[in-house]
Amino acid sequence: MADPTPGYGAEAGVRTVLLAGGRGERMGRLGAGRLKPLVPYGGSCRLIDFSLANARDSDLGEVLLLSQYEERLLMDDLHTVWNGGPSGFRVHFGPYDAAYRAAGRRVPEELPERDRPLERGTADALIRKADHVFGPRTRHVAVLHADHVYRFDYRPLIRRHIEERAALTVAYQRIDPRYVHLFGMVGFDREGRLTEFTEKPEHPTSDLVFAAFCVFDAAVLHRHLEALDGTGWRHDISRDVIPAMLAAGERIIGHRVEGHWEDIGTVERYHRAHLAMTRPDATLPVTALPRILAPGVSRGLVDRAPGVHRSVVPLGLANGGLVEESVVFPGARIGAGARVRRSVVLPGAVVPDGADVDSAVVLEDGFVQHIEPLPSAAR
Repeated sequence: MADPTPGYGAEAGVRTVLLAGGRGERMGRLGAGRLKPLVPYGGSCRLIDFSLANARDSDLGEVLLLSQYEERLLMDDLHTVWNGGPSGFRVHFGPYDAAYRAAGRRVPEELPERDRPLERGTADALIRKADHVFGPRTRHVAVLHADHVYRFDYRPLIRRHIEERAALTVAYQRIDPRYVHLFGMVGFDREGRLTEFTEKPEHPTSDLVFAAFCVFDAAVLHRHLEALDGTGWRHDISRDVIPAMLAAGERIIGHRVEGHWEDIGTVERYHRAHLAMTRPDATLPVTALPRILAPGVSRGLVDRAPGVHRSVVPLGLANGGLVEESVVFPGARIGAGARVRRSVVLPGAVVPDGADVDSAVVLEDGFVQHIEPLPSAAR
């Protein structure tokens, strides 16, 4: 049975789990041949690095990875990047963790054979790996996702959850009503208790949405998972567990998330989020992002310089053309006379001489994945 490791999480009896099972099927060519959690973001990191950096900076000590799709590739990457650093923070790999610990700074040559069926959803991942999620000193379970872009200190949320003796504390945010149908809609009474939770409502009645990270009372969560297991459930936290807890009258409260939070579910949202970084009033500037990719290379928003206009670029960018309202990763090259507008250029990508790229993601192999341009009023 697993227990929290040293840090704030251990002191509070919190086990932090990170759900990272997405395949990125809605990302088009950007998601082909790569794990969605490892999709590069913002010229600085990968999608999964946000939740990991938030956990580390919240002094949670350790995060248990719950993954299955190409999990060896993901575990090798995270072990190399995140484990063994000076902070002591690490990613725990469940049934494979002993092999990674024994390998030290290297990756293990072999892993134990998988002895359990593939999980069928977020809640199924929790119950199938219950021996790693729940332990004698685990009183609370914090659940994070690997494809959300935000910086957040989890400690105030955890403290409030504990002080109010809640069965569940859900993070929520107010968003543009036009997009509520894409998320889990929530509603609260005057005392702040959850009264409504509807996953992807057809006709939204609120502009509040579940920000997809939360803290459960471990015993209550385990009880509901065991009750649902073996029934006709959909194996999902948002579609099964939270509605069951709400119907049972469990004490569920909300914690509002201020500032930038975004679910990167499609390549269109990925592209739109990058364009937002090029604005002077960006709610999540490049300086706030985890520095994981090429950490020794400085980068920033350049308003106007030779060959660059209002773009996030690395210092020393090999640029023979013009970059406008774009995000360019370290290691990319812009050819002579090329023009790049409203686009994302991934690390190692080369924009050929004389090319004209507009509203696109340029992949490492040079493929240009075009995105339907946003109306000018929405940019």
